[in-house]
Amino acid sequence: MINRRLFVMGSTAWGMTGCALRHERTLDVAYVNLNAWTGVARTPTTDAIGIVGNKIAVLGQSAVESYRGPKTQIIDLGGAFVTPGLIDNHTHFLTGSSRLIQPDLLSATSRQDFAARLGKAARERPGKWILGGSWDEQRLGGDLPDKNWIDASTPNTPVAIPRTDLHMYLLNSEALKIAGITRDTPDVAGGVIGRDAQGEPNGILKDNARSLVRRVFPETSSADQNEIMRKGIEFALSQGFTQVHSLEQGWGNFDTARRLRENGETDLRYYCFTATKRWQKLAEIVAEEGRGDDWVRWGAVKAIYDGSLGSRTALFAEPYDDEPSQFGVRTLQKSVLQDLILGADKANLQVATHAIGDLANDEVLEIYKDVARMNGPRDRRFRIEHAQHLSQNAIKEIARQNVIASVQPYHAIDDGRWAEKRIGEARLQGTYAFRSLIDQGAVVTFGSDWPVAPLDAIQGLFAAVTRETIDGENPGGWIPNERIAIEQALSAYTVNNALAGFQDMKLGKIQPGFLADLTVFDRNVVQTKTSDMRKTKILKTIVNGRERYGV
Repeated sequence: MINRRLFVMGSTAWGMTGCALRHERTLDVAYVNLNAWTGVARTPTTDAIGIVGNKIAVLGQSAVESYRGPKTQIIDLGGAFVTPGLIDNHTHFLTGSSRLIQPDLLSATSRQDFAARLGKAARERPGKWILGGSWDEQRLGGDLPDKNWIDASTPNTPVAIPRTDLHMYLLNSEALKIAGITRDTPDVAGGVIGRDAQGEPNGILKDNARSLVRRVFPETSSADQNEIMRKGIEFALSQGFTQVHSLEQGWGNFDTARRLRENGETDLRYYCFTATKRWQKLAEIVAEEGRGDDWVRWGAVKAIYDGSLGSRTALFAEPYDDEPSQFGVRTLQKSVLQDLILGADKANLQVATHAIGDLANDEVLEIYKDVARMNGPRDRRFRIEHAQHLSQNAIKEIARQNVIASVQPYHAIDDGRWAEKRIGEARLQGTYAFRSLIDQGAVVTFGSDWPVAPLDAIQGLFAAVTRETIDGENPGGWIPNERIAIEQALSAYTVNNALAGFQDMKLGKIQPGFLADLTVFDRNVVQTKTSDMRKTKILKTIVNGRERYGV
């Protein structure tokens, strides 16, 4: 007999999507003694969560008591704080995973320390390419490094290491030699080859010029990629993430995630993007195989339209204050980008576009508007990745066009140390404009851009709520009017990220019928003082109803 009470949501019954449970069915797992933020406006909190299979079945202690049975596993969380499973909206996941086994260069405190760390890595793996970690000249005194910094410590080992924003490489002389880059090598459209006063390559490659060395990188075997991704999965789960959107430009992450899924090894959910220029191949895969499952999905593409602020390649309408000859770069022509997006959108693929400078964002919004008009209305959920420096009109237009602002809050407290030097005080209005976007009604989603920034939601929440720069120079917040409430920040990591990935009917909330993805914290971040927020620890990560990480 069907028990009709089971369709009623509330403290005394459960609801399941698309089916009725038999009256005699009991909970498989019950999490009790907890304080949960559900992401559901009408029922924002609960003190217990009951799970059947891989779905949330009931909420509230009384409901759990009503539907527990002799085989129900009762897990007492000791008053811990629980949220819907955290989702990171923007990672370069396979790249980030590979950095876990590379030397730590970002914490180097001087040129000498930087060179010594590379030298140690070169001695440990003689003759083999060093392709990470990453560096930030702002932490090394402010001057851009060149090959002379590292040649002596890496004489026979090729080095090609990315700046933290991934838009610039530093090469040593050995890598320049292998790549065939000389004073006679012409500049690349949409890129820059750094040169010294005599015109010789100095080891710096910006944006599209990076292709000159990438073409000679050693290939990584499928087995090695599998192992690298496994390390990344373990790390992401330890950080409380239940899903990542991976916006790699190649097929490496896509293929590796699919291989692990075939072997039942995922544990972490993936939404895999590939380059917009490859939309036709992806459309063929979708036509033949569909879009994957709830573990590994695809059907989205990403274009890169400009560079980064740190590399002075983000595209602005006015020149850089600290280099008046530079406006930034378009990594491809606007007409080419529009044709690519038009084709991908017509094929019913989701489109995301990297845009950082104000002019880049304005032009991407123009393209999105034209493409939507030409291809007609549908639920397309266009995304702008980063949306860092926006004109006041762009802030309104993002909301008006229902474009998703896919932003990374840690960048604000990192770039805030030096952004004014690049573009001046006036252009900071509209920079990392989280509050302004939300106030206009835009959907704002959060992530890390890992490995450009840490895969760390605690840091992201702190950044969004306080905007205190990492150098401690802005205790009241950098551009404090753009600070947001903690509940808004949590929504950006959960509810809104599920929407940005077309999963808002099954993920992103603690709600009966939704998949049982949960993140467990050691303190209630909604009530924690901001000064203590960064002390927060992840206790458990539950994906598909099963604990995948726990302490």
